[in-house]
Amino acid sequence: MSSSAFFVICLLHSLIALTCGALMMFYMKEIYTFGHGNETATKLLGSSPHDQLLIRTSDSFSGLLLFAIGFLLFMVSFVKDRDFQAFFAKGCMVLHVFMALWRVYFERKVEDLAWDSMRQTVGDVLLSFSWVFFLVYSWREKYD
Repeated sequence: MSSSAFFVICLLHSLIALTCGALMMFYMKEIYTFGHGNETATKLLGSSPHDQLLIRTSDSFSGLLLFAIGFLLFMVSFVKDRDFQAFFAKGCMVLHVFMALWRVYFERKVEDLAWDSMRQTVGDVLLSFSWVFFLVYSWREKYD
């Protein structure tokens, strides 16, 4: 017996990860400009051609990793084992909490990204809450 909530949450997280990963690989300059503004985007993209190449390569690999995570989430969404679903949800919740903590303690110290870190931290916490809601929902299903 499996939960349909797990399937829906995994698909939504997969869609987010696939979209963000593809955008990071192919449209990083536009994403930086949209998210941080023109001035910060030019700083984040590097000043010399060598820096720009390194940053584009790093962003492409980060986008590829995020795309792979989205594909993995898509595959995991079809798993029917209730115990695995609970284990996976707990792991994803912990991962999102650690990302939020990393943003609070380290990313906000980067001058160009500090103003944006709170918005991203709230996003991480909301994504974590989706897994918490699944765990509460599955607990309710299990004991009712």
